[in-house]
Amino acid sequence: MAAKVPSEARLSAALAPGPAPSVTREEAAAAGRRRGRAGDRSVRRHARALALQGLYGWLLAGGDAETIGTQLLTAEHLAKVDVPFFREILGGTIGAAEELRREFATLVDRPVAVLSPVEHALLLMGAYELKYRPEIPYRVAINEAIELAKSFGGTDGFRYVNGVLDKLAARLRSAETQAANSNLA
Repeated sequence: MAAKVPSEARLSAALAPGPAPSVTREEAAAAGRRRGRAGDRSVRRHARALALQGLYGWLLAGGDAETIGTQLLTAEHLAKVDVPFFREILGGTIGAAEELRREFATLVDRPVAVLSPVEHALLLMGAYELKYRPEIPYRVAINEAIELAKSFGGTDGFRYVNGVLDKLAARLRSAETQAANSNLA
């Protein structure tokens, strides 16, 4: 069995500098609109994974969402990614990062500054979806963050992300979480 490449190394490799893509904003938006509903989940998952790469790079090196998004969108990504959703998640999360950190800072067991960059990015992205995308069920937002944490995070990072986002969902979407929990009883 091949050794697993460390997750942060995979993200760093994905963000390695290369030739600037030749994708215009209009081409990216058109590609996002061409997809049908059947592929929505897959293209959204890819959009979240790409946004995670962007947030990871932003946490380590800074920059602005527009530049990061343009660097990550290549012709290869256009067929797999819901581009408008990707741009919204990346830009919205970066734009509201301080506010989102305040939302989950009391729910983490350590200072936000010492979170791993992958967990930090996933908590920011999950918090963004919970706070600003109420049409996305809270369980979907949390599950997507968990799946990305399993792919890119540390060994038990997904448990940590799940615990924090679960508590945050109870705070930000109390009616939705209470209704879901009463349906389980």
